Amino acid sequence: MPDPLRLMIVAGEASGDKHGARLVAALRASTPARRWDIFGAGGDEMRAEGVETLVDAREVSIMGLLEVAAALRKLLRAFRLLRGAARDRKPQLIVLIDWPEFNLRLARRLKRDGHRVVYYISPQIWAWRSHRIHAIKRDIERMLVILPFEREYYARAGVNVDYVGHPLLDSVCVTKSRDQICSQTGLDRGKPIVALLPGSRGTELKFILPPMFAAVRHLAKTAPETQFVMPLASTVKRDQVAAHPGYPENLQIIEGETYNAIAAADLAVVASGTATLETAIIGTPLIVVYRASPLNWRIFHPLIRTPFVGLPNLIAGRLIVPELLQREVTGERLAAEIAALLDDPRALEQQRAELRTVTERLGEKHASERAATSIRELLGVSGGLE
Repeated sequence: MPDPLRLMIVAGEASGDKHGARLVAALRASTPARRWDIFGAGGDEMRAEGVETLVDAREVSIMGLLEVAAALRKLLRAFRLLRGAARDRKPQLIVLIDWPEFNLRLARRLKRDGHRVVYYISPQIWAWRSHRIHAIKRDIERMLVILPFEREYYARAGVNVDYVGHPLLDSVCVTKSRDQICSQTGLDRGKPIVALLPGSRGTELKFILPPMFAAVRHLAKTAPETQFVMPLASTVKRDQVAAHPGYPENLQIIEGETYNAIAAADLAVVASGTATLETAIIGTPLIVVYRASPLNWRIFHPLIRTPFVGLPNLIAGRLIVPELLQREVTGERLAAEIAALLDDPRALEQQRAELRTVTERLGEKHASERAATSIRELLGVSGGLE
């Protein structure tokens, strides 16, 4: 039997853990006669696919200048551990998944150390900090991109690029009806349900949970029939939310049912990021929110080059779902936006139609399989039983 194929994969967030797990599953499925030795950084989903996670994604999922500075020792330890593992174990290829603040720095060192580096799921350099294209061109052997316009963006800059489609089209799957979720959780299917998704990073919970909680308390008085659920990301523990100051009694936490809970909701309030696109694919109307520390906002807001931050709006090329940013994200403002949409069935239906168009623009399914094919080509490994 041939020696195992050695691969290092680095994912540092809940979404990257999910995409990494599906990529590993696709690699194994496409090469049943080969053994793989896969290690790196990830979470529960990658571990379930047999990845040796030297760094746990939950420990390093950090966003924001101040937060990164506070966790610098932890991040440096992870950086050195991964760089050392690559040096000692000599993977034939290293796949970096999203997480650009860490992965682009790691890519520079790995390239200097003589490793081959592929990047799966592009940083949003077309939206902000576009100067990073130079580092990508220097350090990355090939970009595997998931949005249709990214292929032309990178090709125009002279970067080797494969467009593989969006992995969420495969991973987003609703398995239970609204009736089933309501029966399971005790919710009333005849009353409005709002899903709250504050993000998976500690900094997102810190800045977004308080206004979400305030909105729930406000609507408990002005629209008491409204029900609220909070489906947790795989990297967030229940205690991180339930023990947070101001936790409302009428908010239900749901674990392991994120897509089903979103599908059962009439409306979702979602932190800017991958979850906004997951919600769009499911077809549930949403409000996009983003809030960071005042210093982070002052530093990074001027660098944003697009008129929107929500992925559904960016893909549509226009505002199709409301966005509340920074100072706009207050309990009172959020409660007003929720109430206005729930009171306007026509607006909700219009959003659903717009979200269907966004999903169509994402292309075809089987992104993980196409990404696996690109990786096998780079390794010179054919598929099948060989």
